Amino acid sequence: MNDTTNSGADDTDMTKEEKRRDQLLAAPDAVESDAAPRIEVSKHDGNTRIDIADTAAVRPGPPPTPEEDD
Repeated sequence: MNDTTNSGADDTDMTKEEKRRDQLLAAPDAVESDAAPRIEVSKHDGNTRIDIADTAAVRPGPPPTPEEDD
């Protein structure tokens, strides 16, 4: 199937980032921070590096201990 016959074609002229933001903010009770970037992608010498953004509200790993919550 090619793009011209795709019944789900998008004619909104939105960028991928705009579509992502629009979808993340469409949920009930969504707030602007829900659409904040969660990863940072960079390329170095032909290698792609993906890091969790420092500003990400949720980070991978074990939950904080009660001592860390203070």
